[in-house]
Amino acid sequence: MKKLLIMPLLVTLSTGIVSAQAAPAVLAETKTDLTQPKSELATLTEANLLKAEKLKTELADLRAKISRLKLERELISEEQQIADLKQAATDKEKLKAATELQEALEREAAIAKSKASLATSELSLEKTKLLRESQLMTQRQEAELAAIKMNKERENFANNKPVYLENPFEDGKTLIISDRRIAFNGAVTSDTADHICDRIHYFNNKDKTLPIFIVIDSSPGGSVMAGYRILKAMDGSDAPIHVVVKSFAASMAATITTLAEESYAYPNAIILHHQLSSSFFFTTMNLTQQKESYEDAKKWWKKLATPVAKKMGISTEEFIKQMYEKNSDGDWVEFATEAQKLKWVNHIVTSIKETSAVVNPDTVTTKKADKEDRANETLGKDGKPCLYLPRLNPHDAYFLYNPDGYYRVRK
Repeated sequence: MKKLLIMPLLVTLSTGIVSAQAAPAVLAETKTDLTQPKSELATLTEANLLKAEKLKTELADLRAKISRLKLERELISEEQQIADLKQAATDKEKLKAATELQEALEREAAIAKSKASLATSELSLEKTKLLRESQLMTQRQEAELAAIKMNKERENFANNKPVYLENPFEDGKTLIISDRRIAFNGAVTSDTADHICDRIHYFNNKDKTLPIFIVIDSSPGGSVMAGYRILKAMDGSDAPIHVVVKSFAASMAATITTLAEESYAYPNAIILHHQLSSSFFFTTMNLTQQKESYEDAKKWWKKLATPVAKKMGISTEEFIKQMYEKNSDGDWVEFATEAQKLKWVNHIVTSIKETSAVVNPDTVTTKKADKEDRANETLGKDGKPCLYLPRLNPHDAYFLYNPDGYYRVRK
């Protein structure tokens, strides 16, 4: 009797179906062994069937397990997908929340920045406003102070303006002097000539028709060179020159007054003419030097005395003679009323209106000549007050009234 061979049962899991490939072999084997007893065959058959059933059961179990595993896998996949979806939703929510938070923070930062910028702008505006108010207050205070100062200064000025007249002596009594005025005071020196000549030229350049006034308060005369320079500036002036004597004009100053085109004096003003030699300041000289100085003096006297004598209608010799008839020193002194008759002065005035005096005199510095005189005044070797005059140029001489020796020249 052949043994019953049972082929292993192959299970194919690729499709999830179990196939019994051994069944035909079993049946074939059964068919070939018909000699076996029926009971054994039945037993085998039953065993095979039992095994087949068992296999089916196992196969069903496997299928069920596979199905379960498949379902579990699908469940896990679904759960994973759900979890992924949930995570994605959560992440999306978180991202959205983070984005919203970032946007909110950015908005808040922008708002804070805007507020800070606004606060800065307001602070800057407030600072600018305060600064402007401070500046306005300062300007207002400065303006008030300037106004107070201006008003105070304005009080030092007269409301009237200088009066300009081509004929300043219309009524024959009152002389109207404008600000075309030149002060002539103290000894005549080179500085005095500069002061007067410069102003004659300036006023001519400004207006050649209106008169220029040379006002002599008091002058003892001085350098013949400086005085002659003043006379030539007067002669060359297109604008008429009017010389005014208020107190005293002697020597060179008297010559300038007499030779002026127009001259005026108060009635009690004093005019003094004398020979040039009476005012020489002698130093140690030999006879030749004295002769040379004498010849220079004669030349200057001729230049200065001749035109004066001519205006008086007399000769130079007669002029000298009358000087010594009036005074043994040769000092011919006359009040202006008598000087007018001698043609030393043209007009006698009873009133002089200084229309240029529009500034409070208390605010103006002292006249230059007076100030210089006081500054230079000293004591001589004799202990008496004196004023030393500048050294003269060669061939110059002082034509000066100096009876008390107040004016001196350093040796």
